[in-house]
Amino acid sequence: MTIVSEPFLMDHVDIHSDNFGDDGLLRAGLKLNHLRMIVAIEDSGQISAAAEVLNISQPAASRMLSEMESITKTSLYERVARGVVLTTFGAALARRARKILLELREASREIGELKSGKGGSVFIGAVTAPAMSLVVPAINKVRKAYPGIEINIQVETSNVLARELLAARHDFIIGRIPDDLNPRLFEVKEIGIERACLIVRNRHPLMKQKTSSLADVRDYDWVFQPPGTLLRRTIEDVFLSRGVALPENIVNTSSLLLTCAIICETDAIAPVAVDVAQFLASQGSNASDVRMLPIDFDINVKPYSMITARERALPPSARLLYDIILEESHKQAG
Repeated sequence: MTIVSEPFLMDHVDIHSDNFGDDGLLRAGLKLNHLRMIVAIEDSGQISAAAEVLNISQPAASRMLSEMESITKTSLYERVARGVVLTTFGAALARRARKILLELREASREIGELKSGKGGSVFIGAVTAPAMSLVVPAINKVRKAYPGIEINIQVETSNVLARELLAARHDFIIGRIPDDLNPRLFEVKEIGIERACLIVRNRHPLMKQKTSSLADVRDYDWVFQPPGTLLRRTIEDVFLSRGVALPENIVNTSSLLLTCAIICETDAIAPVAVDVAQFLASQGSNASDVRMLPIDFDINVKPYSMITARERALPPSARLLYDIILEESHKQAG
């Protein structure tokens, strides 16, 4: 493991002019919570959101920012209409802080692994479809070949996962880069296209038809992912591009379990990834009442990718799982 020994600020910042030695910021009172705060500010762009991440009040967060500006003797952020943005100096501090926090996390991981004798820990995130079609088979291979590796998985939307990756809570993710994040912060390798479908209960009235059109499905109740999510936007674009009015009776939830419960008990319709629908229909439980509704239109979601943080090397155990998932994606594509 390489311990970060670079100065906190960029080369163009003359730290010697402020009488900073090699440990000047530490001697001036810079603490780990200061580093966590500046990273949280960069990630969220809001003092209130950063305070929530650190589990402190907003006034306490504001005081912490004032302390950092006093320690560095420069302005670290500016207020804008929707929150705050870091200055050049603040961005420099955040960049170094992120690396330091990551190294500390890796140090904790390495010490824990040495104590336990395990083969390493991997922290990954994935959107639902590749989590089921790629991550699960890859995990089975890893556990057979390297039973000591501990794997931690978060299944969430790309918006959440990308920010978790930048916050160094994941080694890598499988998803998409959100439109509001700088793509230069990531290394991306596209590996697949997510196909979606509509699911209904086995005895749904539309299951009597050979295929259903948008006009057929529009007037039923729907279970959608929350507004703004990629699958939700994709379905809305399908309706709008064909001149069909959007459904009006909608339940919004990110819970697949709740979606299945509603589908099985009502005539509601829900869009999900094809891999998810196939899995649900194969289960020996109430979930097996879920069926893929035959439709006369395609629902193709934006391609998903293997995503890592730029300039952040993967630990050996994470690299192993990354390579196996990549191999699995090539196998399925072939």
